[in-house]
Amino acid sequence: MRDPSTVLVRPVQDRLTLAMRASHVLVAIFVALALAFAAIGVAIDDTFYLRLATEALIFSGLALSVDILLGYTGLLSLGQALYFGLGAYVSALVLQRVPSFWAAMAAALVACVIVGALAGLIVYRVRGVYFALVTFGLAQVAAKAVYNTRELGASDGLIGIPVVPVDLGFGTVQSNAPAGFFLITLGVIVVLYLAVAYLFETPFGRVLIALRANERRVPFLGYSPRAARLAAYVLAAVVAGLSGALYPMLRGFVSPELLFFSTSGNAIITVVTGGVGTLAGALYGGVILTVLKSVIGSWTPHHLVVIGLLFMAAVIFLPKGLMGLVRPWIERLLRRTAR
Repeated sequence: MRDPSTVLVRPVQDRLTLAMRASHVLVAIFVALALAFAAIGVAIDDTFYLRLATEALIFSGLALSVDILLGYTGLLSLGQALYFGLGAYVSALVLQRVPSFWAAMAAALVACVIVGALAGLIVYRVRGVYFALVTFGLAQVAAKAVYNTRELGASDGLIGIPVVPVDLGFGTVQSNAPAGFFLITLGVIVVLYLAVAYLFETPFGRVLIALRANERRVPFLGYSPRAARLAAYVLAAVVAGLSGALYPMLRGFVSPELLFFSTSGNAIITVVTGGVGTLAGALYGGVILTVLKSVIGSWTPHHLVVIGLLFMAAVIFLPKGLMGLVRPWIERLLRRTAR
């Protein structure tokens, strides 16, 4: 006689696996479009839009970190800018002394793991609105500290970040090369996506997803909800920090604004617009929000009002985000091909 639990578990696993496969297809389309965009940019010798697209990819990485917490563990963080700014500042400080792409990324990784773990010991004890408020408070304290620290440039930030050669083994790309650094950034963001997607396919990832579904039952599976929340928080911190580490290489400076609530708020808008709990939605949403800010900002100085109205419309009419329209169609296509 079949175990009744397997009858219930297998459909859930199949549904989650199918959803992740659909996200992979969407990201593959995203990468193909990005490569085509880079080719066109090189052909017409464009600089502005390639650098704008690179910035969009960087902020997509920040949105990805928000989606890890909000979309898969049900935790709304209002302070992911803390780790995005931390990664940016650590990267800038390293680059001013050792102009090495890999050293800057490694330093940002270590700093975000340490700070994420320490802050996680505070935030993992609370849930719901209290989690959101505590993460918001931590980010505000960090932003104010950086804003008032002369060694970090205070309100002016750190400027004069040198151009970085990115050694790929088979060649070197300069960080001031629009197309080259766009591809480097695309590679980093895709690697972060694949790493996160892989983790969510493991038993550890299933535990994180279970936190959102029913946290009270997680201990009966033999896992600690608090330890799982702490691990998810540190993972999100690392993703945000590594994305932020790319910012000074692109812009040549960092400022305290990277730690402000507006940065965290834009990331939340990005995730909700793209689709909460889809991972791919963070990438598409990041590009859409950056393009909207640039295009609408060229028309009117009140572009934030327009973006706010579009965001409310998205929440009302597209509660599952843009991916909520596209992903079910891809899932049906994948289901047919699997037969």
